[in-house]
Amino acid sequence: MTQPQDFRQHLEVETPEHVLLDYEIAGIGSRALAAILDTLILGAWIILLFFITGILSLGLGAWTLAVFGVVSFASMWGYFTFFEGLRNGQTPGKRRLGIRVVRDSGHAVSLGAAAARNLLRVADFLPPPYLIGAVAVALHPRGKRLGDLVAGTVVVRDRPVEAPVAAAAARELPEALGVPELDDEEFRLLREYSERADSLPAEVRGRLADRLVLRFAPRYPVRAAAPDTFLAELYGAELARRRGRFGARQAQPASGAPRAPAGGAVERLIVRQSPRWDAFQLLAQRATERGLDSFDGAELPDFAARYREVAADLARARTYGAPPAVRTRLERLVAAGHNVLYRDERHTGRRAWQFVMQECPAGIVEAWRVVLLAFLLFTLPGLAGYQLLRERPSLAEELLPPVMLERAEAGVAREREGRGYYEAEAEARPFMASSIMTNNIGVAFYCFAGGIFAGVGSLFLLAFNGLAMGTISGHFANLGLLDYLWTFVIGHGVLELFAIWVAGAAGFLLGRALIAPGDLTRADALVVAGRLALRMIGGAILFLVIAGLIEGFVSASTESLAYRLAVSSASLLFLLAYLSNGWLYLRGEGRGRVSTPA
Repeated sequence: MTQPQDFRQHLEVETPEHVLLDYEIAGIGSRALAAILDTLILGAWIILLFFITGILSLGLGAWTLAVFGVVSFASMWGYFTFFEGLRNGQTPGKRRLGIRVVRDSGHAVSLGAAAARNLLRVADFLPPPYLIGAVAVALHPRGKRLGDLVAGTVVVRDRPVEAPVAAAAARELPEALGVPELDDEEFRLLREYSERADSLPAEVRGRLADRLVLRFAPRYPVRAAAPDTFLAELYGAELARRRGRFGARQAQPASGAPRAPAGGAVERLIVRQSPRWDAFQLLAQRATERGLDSFDGAELPDFAARYREVAADLARARTYGAPPAVRTRLERLVAAGHNVLYRDERHTGRRAWQFVMQECPAGIVEAWRVVLLAFLLFTLPGLAGYQLLRERPSLAEELLPPVMLERAEAGVAREREGRGYYEAEAEARPFMASSIMTNNIGVAFYCFAGGIFAGVGSLFLLAFNGLAMGTISGHFANLGLLDYLWTFVIGHGVLELFAIWVAGAAGFLLGRALIAPGDLTRADALVVAGRLALRMIGGAILFLVIAGLIEGFVSASTESLAYRLAVSSASLLFLLAYLSNGWLYLRGEGRGRVSTPA
């Protein structure tokens, strides 16, 4: 009978044991359903945070609102990254659907790769809801959305195939004495019927049972009257005999035709090794759900040994031409073991410190030319906007938002009164700092993700923000309030502006990988650029956190200009020291360049 054509997408990966794993790529339906479940979970978490904040704010006030703002922002941006990076590539939704994110090499996804693929969600989401991402998944040979292209990841089915009911029920059978009474072909027919019987329609099951009874009945005159009962008893007895000491011996085919050696080997492999596969499946599910830390000192080597045994069984099953269901089950089991055993990333405080304080500044230093380009693409539109407003002041009402026009008009009176551009009450500053911080980090994320569109998105955001700053400065200068405006900006501006340039440069790296990949393929160039860009984004986040604190607690205060200049100078010295640390890290012996694939 002709097998139906398999239209599913696959990813083949060779393990260190030289066994080829055939992953089935997760389809758009299961991925969409997983995303819906995760969105519902995330929404419920945000609502719970809101109610908790409402209760706590009665006593703690602005600080509670500030913490809520930071936690909710981190939850919305970090939910998928946290679960995929720290929970073996599975969010709760993905776990429920039996799918997982892995790297193209088949290894477990790293925290960095999870961050890269999920920062690109804002690009995949366009236009809402997830149209670009859905089209990319549907068209790409490996079902990749834009985030997967940058991170070098793929979403696969990873739920181990359950053992057939008949085989699972028979695994406790005692060892029987005697030589098998059925030849391999007869036992194969009986086994396939027994494993599939419960899933067949009653009419089909009855018809197949009657045919098998007609074939076996002459040799078993004493038997149960019901066909199902007779076949179940015969299967159990024959299975026990094949697991016994004489299991390697075979009955002669009833027709006298020669046996197929491979077929006999397949049946013996399935019968003898099924209990071992069942045991490893339980361990693999435990490792998948709870991690290797759930194993004690003796269990971990045992799990690794069992993994190697099952991997060897997979190689034998392929060699013997085992049925697709058996190969699929073994491939899923080996894949589950491979994912947890070869997870090469360790999440420690020391590793996080090294990433933030050494690798992030090293990435910025390595990409200094692109950062300089981002600076120019921000500054030149800003200078043009400033000059335009200086020459044509009437354009202010057309180019500036109403809120900036109102602040400029109020600035004249505020300056005469000795008040600054913006002064927040002391109790409101924590919430203001958190709001500024999260807003600016969000802008940096958008600026980075926009680079996937050949750099156009990053270019637009840089030029737009530069033009906005230039036109605002020009309008305030026309009113004689330029010093008044920049007295507010000077404290936090050094780190905030530099962070936006770095984020834009990170986006340009993605655009350059698409347009001019060099000696690499575009896919490989995107992955390499994504790794370097992610380090740059890590540095930008640090800058924006510090800048948000300065803006909320210093720029929005009543501190003197001298104090603000001192804070600005300190932030500049910190920036220089931070980049110097990255430069030294790059020059360190054996460090290599941070853009080199790990």
